[in-house]
Amino acid sequence: MNLFGKKPATLSDVVRRVQAGEQKFDPSLREFLDWFYMNPNARQQAIEERPASIDAVHDAYTAAVAEHLARVYGLQIPEWTEVHGNGLREPFFAGGLQSLKGVLVAESPTAFRRRLLFVSKDALSRPRM
Repeated sequence: MNLFGKKPATLSDVVRRVQAGEQKFDPSLREFLDWFYMNPNARQQAIEERPASIDAVHDAYTAAVAEHLARVYGLQIPEWTEVHGNGLREPFFAGGLQSLKGVLVAESPTAFRRRLLFVSKDALSRPRM
């Protein structure tokens, strides 16, 4: 586990950690988001490199994160987001609760929705430091 190490500075770092068995996807992504929000001058670089493939859900999620962050922060949307993470054939609903599906469909940002990922509107928010 990466309790005291350096936070992942790119989405590719997130995937490398997952593939190496160093960290699960969700905590690694949260650490990346903390780093991304605290380093505005490095944001474009943080999403630029195409990550390796994990599986259909995580590939779609990394592509959606990159596209969404680029749109929100006025960055260039990386080209790799158009070809990476398009393997989902069934919708994925965060949380897995049937009762939340309607809310998630309504709230999910476009970058996620177009990849059949349905998340809350604040799925990428982090507590303020």
